[in-house]
Amino acid sequence: MRNSLYKGDAMKTRNILMILSGILISGTDNTLLAQDTPDDAAVWLVVQEQWDASENGDTKWMDTLLATDFTGWSNSSPAPRTKDSVKMWDKFRSKQWKGKAHELYPLSIVVHRDTAIVHYLYTNAGENAAGESKVINGRYTDVLVRIDGNWKFIAWHGGADDDD
Repeated sequence: MRNSLYKGDAMKTRNILMILSGILISGTDNTLLAQDTPDDAAVWLVVQEQWDASENGDTKWMDTLLATDFTGWSNSSPAPRTKDSVKMWDKFRSKQWKGKAHELYPLSIVVHRDTAIVHYLYTNAGENAAGESKVINGRYTDVLVRIDGNWKFIAWHGGADDDD
């Protein structure tokens, strides 16, 4: 009797642990699978639009997607850059680098009223002026604000990981 009770208790405990594990796993907020609200989806579309435009050599995105008072700090710059500074350095970069492909991995999107914060990882492949291919991995945090119904970047920080 004691052994069968012990086996029954062990089985019940194992079943309870399996159920709890399932609840914990299924209850995890995973924005990699889907954005939770229409605002989350709209913000993520702007992030993707910026990366697509940059890869395709379209410089117009800076006028339409950066807020007038934008300031962003990439890992490769010594200080935060204004909208005008981003435009200048992008012009230089476009002569040194041609984007070939990229993939974005959203980690989290938080929207409070007209402000959004987006954390994500990326892989970016391109070719330098010498024709050499390179793949770069990194991370960014973007801050966007809704201005006249449109999401625009007000700030960002991030860039290539150190080993790239």
